[in-house]
Amino acid sequence: MKLLEHFKDLTLHPKNAEELKGLILQLAIQGKLTANWRKENPNVAPASDLLARIQEEKTQLIKEKKIKKEKALPEIEEDEIPFELPSNWKLSRVGEISTIKGGKRVPKGYKLSDTETPYKYIRVTDMKGGTVKLDKLKYIEEDVFEIIKAYTISSNNLYITIAGTIGDVGDIPKELDGANLTENAAKIIYYQIDKLFLKLLLRSTFCQNQFSSKVNAMAQPKLALHRVCSTLIPIPPLEEQKAIVEVVNQLFVEVEQLEALTKDRLQLKEDFVTSALQQLSTGDTTKEWSFLAEHFTKFFTEKSSVKKLRESILQLAVQGKLTHHWRTQNPTTEDASVLLERIAEEKAELVKTKKIKKEKPLPEITEDEIPYELPVGWTWCRMQDVSDIIAGASFKSGDFNNTGGTKCIKITNAGVRNFVETDDYLPESFQEEYPAYLIKEGDLILALTRPYIKDGLKISVCPGSYHNSLLNQRVAAIRSMTECVYHPYIFTFIQSPKVLNYYKSKFDGKSQQPNMKMGDITELCFAFPPLEEQKAIVEKVNALMGLCDSLEQQIEHSTTQVEQLMKSCLKEVFEG
Repeated sequence: MKLLEHFKDLTLHPKNAEELKGLILQLAIQGKLTANWRKENPNVAPASDLLARIQEEKTQLIKEKKIKKEKALPEIEEDEIPFELPSNWKLSRVGEISTIKGGKRVPKGYKLSDTETPYKYIRVTDMKGGTVKLDKLKYIEEDVFEIIKAYTISSNNLYITIAGTIGDVGDIPKELDGANLTENAAKIIYYQIDKLFLKLLLRSTFCQNQFSSKVNAMAQPKLALHRVCSTLIPIPPLEEQKAIVEVVNQLFVEVEQLEALTKDRLQLKEDFVTSALQQLSTGDTTKEWSFLAEHFTKFFTEKSSVKKLRESILQLAVQGKLTHHWRTQNPTTEDASVLLERIAEEKAELVKTKKIKKEKPLPEITEDEIPYELPVGWTWCRMQDVSDIIAGASFKSGDFNNTGGTKCIKITNAGVRNFVETDDYLPESFQEEYPAYLIKEGDLILALTRPYIKDGLKISVCPGSYHNSLLNQRVAAIRSMTECVYHPYIFTFIQSPKVLNYYKSKFDGKSQQPNMKMGDITELCFAFPPLEEQKAIVEKVNALMGLCDSLEQQIEHSTTQVEQLMKSCLKEVFEG
């Protein structure tokens, strides 16, 4: 059988554990887990004998007025038979092997109490994990109990939830024997059936799907008791019921053990990745990277780990740790401080010719603002020192259309690393009316409202299709206006974890909708390398990001294989 053959492979992904348990139950109630047991026990009385004895017992109880006579259940039609059963099993209905009785709400004018009394009251919210939790029990007074005392439940019964949460089945602890039962659940008084088998049976996908299909379409979905009674169930001989419980419990233990081992394995990998990436940041980067590279396919098997790797690559890049070897081979590059002086001269000329506006002077960078030490030849400056930063215009809502004209960049276009194209247009004439807000291909687009999510800052590169588009309010553009700066390096720097953490610390907890000011961008401390090293950094980052893409593709491929195997097992179990 494919499920059992690939059992360990399927547990390599923890999320499969519950699905595996569902498949085990389905196989169990079809008799597929006890085929060998039947060969070894050929003389067991068939289930038809058991059902006949149950019917005799129920008839006697009715005669003694211990239970009421029930409406006859419908005959099982041929088209209702869901799957082939072993020869000594019998397809039946829940109502044939049990009596179902509903609970009762507290009478109008009375309330449940937290104060302990001898009279416990079980609610659906107390029913969790196949049992009743005792930590938040409610109580009723004696006068209330006298009114609803006919609606109690025994520890010999099973409960089933019938409102809100539908079809949850479980045991009643001995401490709650005789407790009152909510109207949103019912008790199942079963006859001559193994309790543990019945519990497994009613929790199987086969029964749960029937419960779901029988629910009344109301504001609060409800499962009528007569619909519970009519639910189809396969009944094996009593001895085989016990054998099924034993096999299922054994397999469940194996699933849980393998799940725990898988989680431990994943945690070990996570710890290794965290430690290795930390060593990259603090140790000999070249040496540590060589060690890590040998273990990529072994340890980077989860997308969360690859995400950490991406973050580490970006941070190492902007600290100059990916280009240490490059610097030893290129010792005569022009110092970044010289570039800064040249940029300042270029900006002054652009202001003089009125191509850009004169900028407000920026405060000197203090020692407290510097987050890490830079290599020789690098320098700290502010983002405004190396770029032109543009704020959007407040266009009127009536100016927009979605049919054509000049494209407009709005906050919805600013994705994390990826520009999101939309159909937002302004009149063609606005290009001449608002030339200061025209955006060029390659400009960086940054959201000013809710500027970040857990995956990073909402910053992306303006594509060629949006060249000469207009910039709307609540979005900023960062433009390189000099050949002394390699613009892709700015994009790399602003995606680095320390920049994201800087903005998070600036805004988190202060507003449900954080808003950046232009000063939050212009005054950002910027790690500025020599021009040629900027290009070398971006080249290395792109190559390593390609490696991360490959790792993620391998993970996707592995996950797809397991998913296909699971689907194959599902098909085998449910379609035969």
